Amino acid sequence: MTPNALAGCGSSLASAPSVREPLHAPVAHLVRGGVIEGIHYGSVVVLAADGSVELQIGDIEAAFYPRSALKPVQAVAMLRAGLPLDGDLLSLAAASHSGEERHLAGTRRILELAGLTEDDLRNVPDLPFDPVVREDWVRAGRMPSRLAQNCSGKHAAMLYTARLGGWSLDDYLDPAHPLQQAIAEIVEDLTGQAVAQVTVDGCGAPLFAISLHGLARAAARITTAPPGTPEARVADAMREHAEMASGSGRDVAALMRAVPGLLTKDGFEGVQVAALPDGRAVAVKIADGADRARVPVTAAALARCGVDPVALAEFAGAPLLGGGAVVGHIRPTRALDPLTETPEGLAALAGVAGVPGAPGCVDGCG
Repeated sequence: MTPNALAGCGSSLASAPSVREPLHAPVAHLVRGGVIEGIHYGSVVVLAADGSVELQIGDIEAAFYPRSALKPVQAVAMLRAGLPLDGDLLSLAAASHSGEERHLAGTRRILELAGLTEDDLRNVPDLPFDPVVREDWVRAGRMPSRLAQNCSGKHAAMLYTARLGGWSLDDYLDPAHPLQQAIAEIVEDLTGQAVAQVTVDGCGAPLFAISLHGLARAAARITTAPPGTPEARVADAMREHAEMASGSGRDVAALMRAVPGLLTKDGFEGVQVAALPDGRAVAVKIADGADRARVPVTAAALARCGVDPVALAEFAGAPLLGGGAVVGHIRPTRALDPLTETPEGLAALAGVAGVPGAPGCVDGCG
C-alpha cells in the first residue's frame, strides 16, 4: 500500500521518512580481554523534554520497521476507536507476551468480552515466547497455537474493537480494513509524519515504516498526555501491569520497575523505545537485531536522558565469559556513553558484571 492510501495523511504531517539504506554507526562494543572483538552498529535518538533532539547517533530519519515497539501506539488507536479495556487487559493488548498462563487467560477474557473464541484469531500459530514456558509446553505435548503466540493479546483486542465498530472480522488484518486504517491514522498522528510503507509483521498484522525519531516522538506523546486520555490509559496500564505487557523475568518489565514512571516497549530486530512522564524519550535500533546490544544501549541512552545510572546498573550488559571466568563485556560506544571507555567506567561495569555462569552471560568455548 502506498502512503497516500492511508487515512490521516493531513497537511500538518511531516513527509514520510526516506526509504534508503540506513547510515548506522557503532553503538556497542563486544570487548574480550581488553580487545574489541565485535561491533554492533545501529542508531539512537535521545529527546529532551521539549521534544528537541539531545543526542543522535547513526540514522534517525531513515524509514524502518519498529516491529512490536509500535504496539503502544496501536493500543492508543484501538482505544480511540472505542475499545473499552483498561488495567491488565489493556497492557496485554499492547504486549509481546511470554505465553504464561496469565497471558493466555487474559487473551481468552478479551475474546469472551467480544463474544469470540480463539478460532477467530488470525495471528500465526506459535509456541510460547519464553524459553522455560515453551519447554514445558512442548514437554506436555502441546502444539503451536494462536493463543500462545506473543501477539495474541493485540489480536484479541483488534477483534474486539472491530466487533464494537460493526466492522467485518474475517479480514481485520487487511490494511484496507477500517480498523487498520484507523490505526494507520493514529500512527501518523502520534509520530507526526506520514507512513513511508506498509508491510506485514511476523504475526500477520500490518506493519508501518516510520523513522526512529518518529517512534521516540510517539512515545513521548503517550507519556505526556493528560490523565484519562487513551494515551495516558495505555501508559498507566503498561507501567502498572508490566509483566502483562511482557512476562516474568523480561528486561522490559524489569526496566519499568527500576525506573519510576518509565514506559518502554521492545520489538524484534533490536528495537526499543522508552519515555518518561516529562517527555524525555529514547529510541534504539540495533542494525543486526541483536538483543545483547539492545538492552545496554537503551540503558546508556536513558542515562543520557538523566535517569540515575544506579537504577540502570543491572541493564549495563551481560558479561562475556571465557573458561567460566569473566573476561569481557558488551558496552556502549564512547559516542553514547563516554564513561564506558574510562578506567572509572570500566570499573563500574566490572562491578555489575555478574557471576560467571549466571543466566544472561555471553559465553563461548573459544
